[in-house]
Amino acid sequence: MMFSIVAIFRHAGPVDASLIVDRLIAWHVFWAIGVFYFVNFVMHGLLGEMAAANIGWADSPFQFEVATASLGFSVVGFIAAFRSFDLRLAAIVGPSFFMLGAAVVHLSDMVTTRNFAPGNTGVFFYMDIVIPLVGLGLLWLQHRSGKT
Repeated sequence: MMFSIVAIFRHAGPVDASLIVDRLIAWHVFWAIGVFYFVNFVMHGLLGEMAAANIGWADSPFQFEVATASLGFSVVGFIAAFRSFDLRLAAIVGPSFFMLGAAVVHLSDMVTTRNFAPGNTGVFFYMDIVIPLVGLGLLWLQHRSGKT
């Protein structure tokens, strides 16, 4: 959010609601999709055993699949952050389905196996819900502003 605020104050022209939403969504896509998923790529691709243990799961070749999907989301996030509504839509919708699905899996694991490992609960679990909702909310606001 701090990057959005700085970008708004650095804007030379008039500031209106559509500019504020544009800057919020741009930096959301950059950080919550681009950077977050690059970190996820590193964690699952290069530090897979540690990532699995943090979630309370066994390491498996599936880590590489999650890593490569995360790298793809990251690249799209970096490309889309400062581009069109349509690219931002694509950058947010795909990862949103992934994150909300992950939240369901983590919740199910908490209920069925009593897995309350740090990577299965807490901030990770909540971010799987909050990041998609914020992103989808910002998309809705940008669409509503007519600057699509």
